[in-house]
Amino acid sequence: ALFYFHDASSFLLVYAATAYFFSHKMVRLVLLTAPIASILGGLALGRAFGWWIRSIVEFRPSIGQIWQNMWQFGAKDDKNFNNNKSDGKKKSNGKKDVSKQNGGKKEATASSGSKVFNTTKIIIGKLLRVGLGLYVAQTYVKPRGEEFHKTSREKAEQMSHPTILFKGTLQSGEEVTVDDYRDAYWWLRDNTPEDARIMAWWDYGYQITAIANRTTIADGNTWNHEHIALLGRALTSPEKEGHRIARHLADYMLVWAGGGGDDLAKSPHLARIANSVYRHMCPNDPTCRRFGFTQQGQPSEAMAASLLYRLHSHGKPGVEADKNRFREVYRSKYGKVRIYKILSVSKQSKEWVADPANRICDAPGSWYCKGQYPPALQKVLAEKKDFTQLEDFNAKKDADSDYQKKYFENLK
Repeated sequence: ALFYFHDASSFLLVYAATAYFFSHKMVRLVLLTAPIASILGGLALGRAFGWWIRSIVEFRPSIGQIWQNMWQFGAKDDKNFNNNKSDGKKKSNGKKDVSKQNGGKKEATASSGSKVFNTTKIIIGKLLRVGLGLYVAQTYVKPRGEEFHKTSREKAEQMSHPTILFKGTLQSGEEVTVDDYRDAYWWLRDNTPEDARIMAWWDYGYQITAIANRTTIADGNTWNHEHIALLGRALTSPEKEGHRIARHLADYMLVWAGGGGDDLAKSPHLARIANSVYRHMCPNDPTCRRFGFTQQGQPSEAMAASLLYRLHSHGKPGVEADKNRFREVYRSKYGKVRIYKILSVSKQSKEWVADPANRICDAPGSWYCKGQYPPALQKVLAEKKDFTQLEDFNAKKDADSDYQKKYFENLK
């Protein structure tokens, strides 16, 4: 289809170029390349298979060619029929020239040898093509096809299973069902006021909203990078500073603990997001290398002082959350989730945020009304620098270029 420029082929080319361009701008948009990649891959395989078939049977497997061959075959039959009739008339009118017949026999004998040779060569060539095609299919196509099918099935099964409920094995070897996350959300639903606000990393926002039926500070639909950065700042700042922010936004804090991909494992990423807007978090270090684990597996000084580390590791030797600011109210059966009540919550900020008069609606009486941060956080918000995302097509190329340059240099 791509070798003949028409509406269909031009659409494929434009689609491929557009998907390629935007997938380079935003990683998520790589999904746009899936359909065109499948189409172009199918065209390539179809061309290869068609060439293989034509090289063997000397026939183009297409409906148009079949129809054309049928008409040509019918026309040849008519021509042969007419020739036979004229030959019959010639035979009845006179005798054949004997000398011409003898000459024709000699020419036929000479050409028959070359025809046999050519036929043998063609047969051998076709057999070699068949063998080559079968070898490629057996050696490369079949194993990769089976591997692709197996991987697709495994991914489908993994994605179809609930991620908050899984099997685990205790140190004693006993296999158990770990239901910590759902139990924690149910605890929030049954033991907190209906207007309670839960601060947690945005990954769990939808689960808190759907299962616990409580308001969460952020979820997977929070497109405001600066808001996510404020959440990251509260979690990765020193405990005292983190509490000053949290008390104006939430009533409870939920932390994933227990190892694996818990909040502490994610915390360096949280610090980088916070620093992308609040540059004092990691001065002159866009990737926040000072926030993480040392080579000995111990938390760095910045991590050990952070609010997230205090809540995550509360109760371990040498680690205690400030009891005047946070009180642990729930710990799941296997320690995967810990919930803390935030003490000294600002009632003034909570009432101000809940007041409909302080919401910004896109039109009078509209259902779409954005909330605002309470006035008590304005000093914190004044320290932010709006982040220019790489996916922002309208941003100038030189906007915040030094930060972006250092960020990618540090990733090397």
